Amino acid sequence: MYSDLKKEILDKVSEYFSLVNDTSGKDFTPGDRIPYAGRVFDEKELVNLVDSSLEFWLTNGRYTQEFEETLARFLGIKHCLMVNSGSSANLLAFMALTSPLLGERSIRRGDEVITVACAFPTTVAPIIQYGAVPVFVDIELETANIDCTQLETAFTGKTKAVMLAHTLGNPFDVKKITDFCESRNLWLIEDNCDSLGSTLDGQLTGTFGDIGTSSFYPPHHITTGEGGATYTNNPSLHKIMLSMRDWGRDCWCASGHDNSCGKRFKGQHGSLPQGYDHKYVYSHFGYNLKATDLQAAIGCAQLEKLQNFIATRRRNFAFLHNAIKDIPFIRTQSPLQNTDPAWFGFLITLDENAPVSRNQLAEHLEKSNIQTRNLFAGNITRHPCFEHLVLGTDYRIAAPLINTDIIMNQSLWVGVYPGLDINRLNHIAATIHESCVLAGRPAPAITRRQTTGDRGQQSA
Repeated sequence: MYSDLKKEILDKVSEYFSLVNDTSGKDFTPGDRIPYAGRVFDEKELVNLVDSSLEFWLTNGRYTQEFEETLARFLGIKHCLMVNSGSSANLLAFMALTSPLLGERSIRRGDEVITVACAFPTTVAPIIQYGAVPVFVDIELETANIDCTQLETAFTGKTKAVMLAHTLGNPFDVKKITDFCESRNLWLIEDNCDSLGSTLDGQLTGTFGDIGTSSFYPPHHITTGEGGATYTNNPSLHKIMLSMRDWGRDCWCASGHDNSCGKRFKGQHGSLPQGYDHKYVYSHFGYNLKATDLQAAIGCAQLEKLQNFIATRRRNFAFLHNAIKDIPFIRTQSPLQNTDPAWFGFLITLDENAPVSRNQLAEHLEKSNIQTRNLFAGNITRHPCFEHLVLGTDYRIAAPLINTDIIMNQSLWVGVYPGLDINRLNHIAATIHESCVLAGRPAPAITRRQTTGDRGQQSA
């Protein structure tokens, strides 16, 4: 009886989705809003969400386990933990490296971590919040990733780790970074939040370092609403992250389970009484960073679409690149050889002597209802959050951040997410070309009637 009723409910949910998401007769016309990113989903996400809600488990449960196992298989990695955001994933990844269980390799207050200032704040925030010292190096204009030639300049006897993001889905030079880290016994955290599906020599980013992180906020490659993940092949780091994610407890029982080890009341821990309940023994100062099973249920449906999402992002990037490559004062982001980015966005950097400024281009696009974004913080060291920090003590700048400031002043990006069809992409390209006319330069030939480029038609 209950199973029949549940099936009827879920069938109705699927029917409801089809009714409220009828897009027939809703073709794009110039002036319609084009966001930089957004959710792309169908009835499967809604059915999973309702299915999970009917169980009313709420915290992490069977859908979370399925999501973690499926994501781990996709990445080809042993251990995956779902958390409540990509920012929490970065926090958890960094804090795991401060665990006393790591001995002399653990990061202590005052130790240094090499990173870049052209970043999203939560790649850097855990370093500062813990009391370690971020050491900033510059980036390359071509890739918008770390300039690996500055690694030696940044390295000192206090260096313990490198923590970097693959910018907008474009892989940094992982081989050079991993060689640098391995030769000096440094940890590497790959912030893979914008790069799920990017590869170098066929290997997925996020799997080269000691820990990788992902975000599933709606603009990202898949979404769970809020959500994120950490992943690693290192069983010790996995154990530490599991502890820190779940309040710092020593127990590894899954939610809703007791005494998985069979020794719940038999151990000796610290100076606690013999046989103290292992469920309430704490080996770390941790957090509660778990996601809900409702979020994981959405994520399970999204993972089924991930390969298609990645392919569409690549096609969309290629279309925009080919559509504006003849504009003489615009630079687009370039991938390294043997990489295949799963692009998060389409970065545009204007030459210093361009007839139009970054803000003028952004305003023109926004007035045309095309959403734009700067490259996150631009230069995080120039933000108000750094005003109370002391250069040379709380953070270091290893070399002048010349290209970082160029990106801060002269770059913006627009979307390539799978919800953009060919007409919307064409409108973005045509509007960028209009900036040439507004700036008094003849625009290379492009018309708003153009509907094909170096890629075919696609569905949103």
